[in-house]
Amino acid sequence: MAHHCLQTYGRSLVLRISTSRCWKRCITSYLVDNEPFNNYEEHRRKMQNFTVPQYFNFAKDVIDFWASENSPKSASSPALWWIDDEGQEMKFNFQQISNESKRLANVLTNHCGLKKGDILIVILPRIPEWWFIYIAAIRAGLIVSSGTTQLRPKDIELRMKSSGAKCIITDQSSVQNVEEVISLCSGVQSKIYIGHKSDTPPGWENYGEIMANSTDDFQTVKSKSDEPMTLYFTSGTTGAPKMAEHTHGGLGFGHFITARYMLNVSHDDVVWNISDTGWAKAGYSSLFATWLRGACVFAHQTNKFDAKAFLEILDRNRTISCFCVPPTALRLIVKEDLSRYTHLRNVKCLSAGEPVNPELLEEWEEGTGGGMVYEAYGQSETVFLCGTYPCMKIKPGSMGKPAPGIDLEIVDDEGKILPNNVEGNIGLRVKPHRPVGLFTRYVDDENRTMSVFRGKFYMTGDKAVRDDEGYFWFVGRADDIILTSGYRIGPFEVESALIEHPAVLESAVVSSPDPTRGEVVKAFVIRTEHYKSRDESELRKELQEHVKSITAPYKYPRKIDFVDELPKTVSGKIRRVELRNREWGRD
Repeated sequence: MAHHCLQTYGRSLVLRISTSRCWKRCITSYLVDNEPFNNYEEHRRKMQNFTVPQYFNFAKDVIDFWASENSPKSASSPALWWIDDEGQEMKFNFQQISNESKRLANVLTNHCGLKKGDILIVILPRIPEWWFIYIAAIRAGLIVSSGTTQLRPKDIELRMKSSGAKCIITDQSSVQNVEEVISLCSGVQSKIYIGHKSDTPPGWENYGEIMANSTDDFQTVKSKSDEPMTLYFTSGTTGAPKMAEHTHGGLGFGHFITARYMLNVSHDDVVWNISDTGWAKAGYSSLFATWLRGACVFAHQTNKFDAKAFLEILDRNRTISCFCVPPTALRLIVKEDLSRYTHLRNVKCLSAGEPVNPELLEEWEEGTGGGMVYEAYGQSETVFLCGTYPCMKIKPGSMGKPAPGIDLEIVDDEGKILPNNVEGNIGLRVKPHRPVGLFTRYVDDENRTMSVFRGKFYMTGDKAVRDDEGYFWFVGRADDIILTSGYRIGPFEVESALIEHPAVLESAVVSSPDPTRGEVVKAFVIRTEHYKSRDESELRKELQEHVKSITAPYKYPRKIDFVDELPKTVSGKIRRVELRNREWGRD
């Protein structure tokens, strides 16, 4: 096997690419591999030399395979199963998705004039066209970037300008926001509106109209594995969002790790991931990983979160076998009477985006009569990195062990490996071989790209401890750590203690200025309904004593504010940075 050298701003990171002629057969073997994942160490060994083919295109090598006669999946079995709050329901098999994406690829290239390497931005809710657009863009060699419908005009302007996008596709949810700034984005040559023809704004083309006469006679581009495929805009604690670039092989094929070890699904499964289409998690579980394995994506379009409605959907549609939900949503779900929904214990529940509190694991298990919640850790810059698995002992509160094919270590700020039981940075080894699934760069930001590499590691920006059995224990984002009276306190450990009290529905912990200690622990707490009428002063003291009884007393929150909501990202992660900035007067 040959190796292809990828240079990333002066750091030689060898991307493991095979040029073997048998790779067509090898790709198929990965797609249909049904060897049971019942031995963690065996699969770690098996994935040590995980490589990507020299050429890979997700549309051709995955979608078209599952649509072919060689596929073990029934031609009529759904690949995309879509419902909404109005009772509408649609199902599409892989053949239909293949054909629709070819028709759209023709529109984008022949009608709109887009060329390989051009950037397309799509801002849509969970509607079937979102999936068609992604596959069509990949098929045509375009670089696609998805945004949430919660983006405001300034957000859209930033994305359009910084990416140099040539095309934007949206619907009524965002078209007015786009219209406010589109005149400032001179590079845009195509604007496509999805909706009724009569609602199409002047200067826009209607999706249905331009698709009406298109054919599915399209030659998919021959994309190299190291060519860019998608951009994820990722936020930091300072500055504007940055563009994390992923390649066809790195992400499109690299999500095999996510599919095989996070989802652990086959072509008979149905996966429901509730994340917004603007979050990288949609790529994880609502597109790449699920379809790599030929499983069906279940999508529910809704503009609100209703825990009871979600549970009823799960219980009513009993072929759903895997449910992906962030902890913030799961905390609301477990407050319902789970015992009423008998199918839940048969569903694999995955939670990602934040650490999962031990209390949450217990509530789900007790409420469902034995159901388990498995934790998944990854980033917009990576594929699935670390988690808990059915084949291994689960330690409540631990984020589990690295995924097979992923080499994680706890390292210091210079990238030197630390001993077990010592807090440090979660580092992903990138030398001597670049791991499959790691982003290539932050586009047009060489300094930031360089800043996340130390020694032989990509620094995730998260702090953790590894115990003597190899389990990782999350401490917090590096910039979330609180230093008070000489102690280092991770917000997650305080939040975990708070959530065990029946008064706490959600909490966020940050540092707050203090004239004596420099900074102290402050908690923002959303109360459960039963405790909203309680005297705040008394409840504040009760919660402080509760935390002291659960964890080291020095960690208790000296300040507690009761709030009705917490600032969150579109993916449901609590924006501690926003709360911290308020506390320190950095607004």
